[in-house]
Amino acid sequence: MSLFLAMFGFSLTMSITPGPVNMVIVSSGVQYGFARTIPFVSGATIGFTLLLAMIGFGLYQVLERYPQVLQYLAIAGSLYVIYLGYKVASGPTEEIAVSERTLPRFHEGFLLQWLNPKAWIACVSGVALFSSPQSNSLFYFVGIYFFVCYLSLTAWALMGDRIRLVLGTEVRIKIFNRVMGALLATSAIYLLYSQFLEK
Repeated sequence: MSLFLAMFGFSLTMSITPGPVNMVIVSSGVQYGFARTIPFVSGATIGFTLLLAMIGFGLYQVLERYPQVLQYLAIAGSLYVIYLGYKVASGPTEEIAVSERTLPRFHEGFLLQWLNPKAWIACVSGVALFSSPQSNSLFYFVGIYFFVCYLSLTAWALMGDRIRLVLGTEVRIKIFNRVMGALLATSAIYLLYSQFLEK
């Protein structure tokens, strides 16, 4: 039971704390509402869980052998997050402007997790803590993480939907979009700086 509680606590901490995925979800909740954000939430949850399983069942050894892979992923992830920051900042503020092409998609949520440095750190740390060759603990960890991640990301989508009601006007939503887009781009630039320029 203590192991399951530890897995739950780790999963909740890593899922609920702010990161690129959470910021995109709350922005999507503000722009498009709760229901239209759920496909992105589903893609992000499944993408993360699959990444966790792949690292746990073999990719961990590859990363230990070739740590520079994480640096290349940091570059790709940062560029993708900057692109998403631009999309968020320039997103529509009127319901009439929403089209199927601008809605957050399942595959975008999935891809963002695979390019999200926070997701890789969470997966590698979690596998190091909770995988054991002598038990099925990794299977339980993946299952718990899926459940906790889905609920956490859904809560961010709901928060975005509620913020939309508070913001009310088109001008305020536009300002919110700009701020969230700038925060996403800033986090990506900081990641690049911490990965390369500080070394």
